[in-house]
Amino acid sequence: MGVNNFPAMVLPEAGSALVLEHRAMPEPKANELLVAVTACGVCRTDLHVVDGDLPDLQRAVVPGHEVVGRVAAIGQGVKNFSPGQRVGVPWLGWTCGECEYCQEGKENLCLNPEFTGYSRDGGYAGYVLADHRYCFSIYGDYSDADAAPLLCAGLIGYRSLKMTGDAGHLGIYGFGAAAHIVIQVANYQNRDTFAFVREGDQAAKDFALEMGATWAGWSSERPPQQLDAAIIFAPVGDLVPLALKASRRGGTVVCAGIHMSDIPQFPYNILWHERKIVSVANLTRQDAEEFLTLAPKVPVRTFTSVMPLCRANEALEKLRRGDVQGALVLDPNAAE
Repeated sequence: MGVNNFPAMVLPEAGSALVLEHRAMPEPKANELLVAVTACGVCRTDLHVVDGDLPDLQRAVVPGHEVVGRVAAIGQGVKNFSPGQRVGVPWLGWTCGECEYCQEGKENLCLNPEFTGYSRDGGYAGYVLADHRYCFSIYGDYSDADAAPLLCAGLIGYRSLKMTGDAGHLGIYGFGAAAHIVIQVANYQNRDTFAFVREGDQAAKDFALEMGATWAGWSSERPPQQLDAAIIFAPVGDLVPLALKASRRGGTVVCAGIHMSDIPQFPYNILWHERKIVSVANLTRQDAEEFLTLAPKVPVRTFTSVMPLCRANEALEKLRRGDVQGALVLDPNAAE
């Protein structure tokens, strides 16, 4: 292939900074693609991996699961992708197909899954290996950087939105990468959207209104009318009682994150009248096909800031501080 090694930002252990390594070029095994990474989004889940919020990190790993690139080589058995084709690699990297959940068509709940950038190396690198059965074509005229956030912020946001049913008045708590995508789909579906942002973050409030929110306010505020459903993207358990109080009878509060701080004790009467709290876990391949087909029809626009791969630690720190509007994307080919 003309390239003997490639850069990778490696997490040696949870809680440490990423370290730049140069790795030997691997060969794809059966059913695998070797993907030359052109863009990888920086997702809050990456932050949870790096900070040790997620359990059982078994080894040093390359984070990153909003991966866009070009197929560099294919392993035996790969039929639906060819060298040079653009491809997206998401969080769900592999499922067993044998456990009770896989057999029930709930592969997002697989008992023995593999996740890109967590249990298998991800896209904070020049190249990544991925199982072709869990990779997807990118539709529309998105640049690689603009397509990257669709692979998790978009997919998890879409699955969360589906769990709100036909809610006409939709609350969105936390206005980051996922929210700025899902609000566009919700507006496309003729829903009224109410954005709740961190107290004092006027820039986030203005961004939500710019993205089409019917109303935007602080997380502690009550919206001008009761919500049919709410999605909580911010990993803050304190928001659950607030969302319940803002929801009408029969309303649903969807907790969209893979990790959240503890939910505080709250009075039963704010849950009563058949309000529900549900969580979202991972995604299915059907979610990915549906959303990636839908996105260019909306059309979903992503607002991205691109940084060189070697500045991945800085990008994670910006996300940790909440100093991001839209989404951050790493480019392994960008100059420092």
